[in-house]
Amino acid sequence: MATTAKKLHTLNRQHYSHVTKINGIDLYYEYYQNANAKETLFLIHGFLASSFSFRYIIPKLMNQYQIIAVDIPPFGKSGKDLKFTFSYENIAATFIQLIKKLKLNKVSLVGHSMGGQIGLYMALQQPEIFDKIILFASSGYLQQVRKSLIFLSYLPFAHKFVKKKLIESGGVEGNLKKVVYDKNQITEDMIQGYLEPYIEDDAIFHALAKFSRDREGDLSKKDLNKIQTPCLLVWGKEDQIVPLQVGKQLNIDLPNSNLIVLDKTGHLTPEERPEETCRLIQKFIDG
Repeated sequence: MATTAKKLHTLNRQHYSHVTKINGIDLYYEYYQNANAKETLFLIHGFLASSFSFRYIIPKLMNQYQIIAVDIPPFGKSGKDLKFTFSYENIAATFIQLIKKLKLNKVSLVGHSMGGQIGLYMALQQPEIFDKIILFASSGYLQQVRKSLIFLSYLPFAHKFVKKKLIESGGVEGNLKKVVYDKNQITEDMIQGYLEPYIEDDAIFHALAKFSRDREGDLSKKDLNKIQTPCLLVWGKEDQIVPLQVGKQLNIDLPNSNLIVLDKTGHLTPEERPEETCRLIQKFIDG
């Protein structure tokens, strides 16, 4: 287990980067402590991303809230151990264990895309832990992958197939062009930040092959109806990855939810509209 820490230049706020063993997996998270904060934000990124995707909003929120930004296994700097079950249910349970280990109180979930669905699993498992939920373009109503692909994931060359598919889709830069409305927002630093976890070795591709068969699908309408935690849904009107219709249906199926739609915005809301993202978070949490 490795742990690193970096202290900020204030007595009341500190920033620590940790890798700790939780539920049998190395879990990477960034902890922005704030002794004056009354609320903790638990940030969960989307598919093929990492806590890097929150780099614009964390500096704008850390003066008001305590923040945890976690890398979903096997993404980012979190573990890729193939003994781990990469199901939403198990990942959600792992994150809840982290929250309990850190003894966090008054926690609000902030999830983007797939991270939103994991957040909903967390709220379903232990609703008493969470004050509010904020979902940016959350995945919804996806079924488990086809049985043929599950079978393929067991084959020795499965990781090569996953890597080939990523390359054929245009690589990191090609995928970024699909998730943002304004392509001019894509910078070299942005490309490198998303590319970094995929260039060191093939461990991530082996883990992604297993992830594809472990993922059990999004929550059903019946389960969504059980979640009473106040929930804010934020969608980009031009989202081509998780269409606005998914947000509208979630707004129907989550009994205590409200939907806000942002014009000229794609799928990557926290990066495309960081100021508006922070304003919506603050208004919902504090209001």
